[in-house]
Amino acid sequence: MTENTSGDAPKTPKSPEPSGVDLARVALRAAKDAARARGDAAQQKKQARRGGLRSGARADGRDPMALGSAINRLITERGWEAPAAVGGVMGRWPQIVGEDVAKHCVPERYDEDERVLIVRCDSTAWATNLRLLAPTLVARLNEDLGHGTVQLIKVQGPGGPARRYGPLRAPGSTGPGDTYG
Repeated sequence: MTENTSGDAPKTPKSPEPSGVDLARVALRAAKDAARARGDAAQQKKQARRGGLRSGARADGRDPMALGSAINRLITERGWEAPAAVGGVMGRWPQIVGEDVAKHCVPERYDEDERVLIVRCDSTAWATNLRLLAPTLVARLNEDLGHGTVQLIKVQGPGGPARRYGPLRAPGSTGPGDTYG
C-alpha cells in the first residue's frame, strides 16, 4: 500500500468530451430543423399568394378537432377543472352518497371561491342526517376530485311554503319554523 504524499487529490475519471464528429452531427441536425422551418414558412406564403391555404393529406393546425378534445382544451385554458369535476359529481350523486340519501338530498350548487358544496334536503330529518355524514362525505369527495376541492358541505333544509300575508297573520310572524329548516 502506497500513500499519496504529494498532497494531490486522486483523479476521478471525467466524462468524455464530445468529439468533432458528434459536434458536427448536432450542428447538422440544428441546420436541418432551421431549413425545414424556413421551407414550411416559404411554402405557406406561396400557397397564400396562389389563392389561400388548402388542406392536404397531412394533418396541420387548421384541421378540425374532435369535440371531446376541444372541450377538454377549453376547460384547461379557462381553468375550469375543479368546477367541471364537481359538475360530474352532481351527475354521479346517487353513486357517491347512495340511492336512499340521493332520493332526499340533492346538490344545488358549488361555490368555487369558498370551495363549498350546497345541498338541499326535503326534510329537516334528512338535513340533520346529512350534517352528521358531512365530514365523511367531504373526505369521499376529495378522494374522488382531489385534495381540497370541497372543504365544506352546507346542508339546507326544505324551503317551506310561500309566506302569505293576510288578516289572520300576526305581524312579524315567521310561521311554523320548527318544521322548515
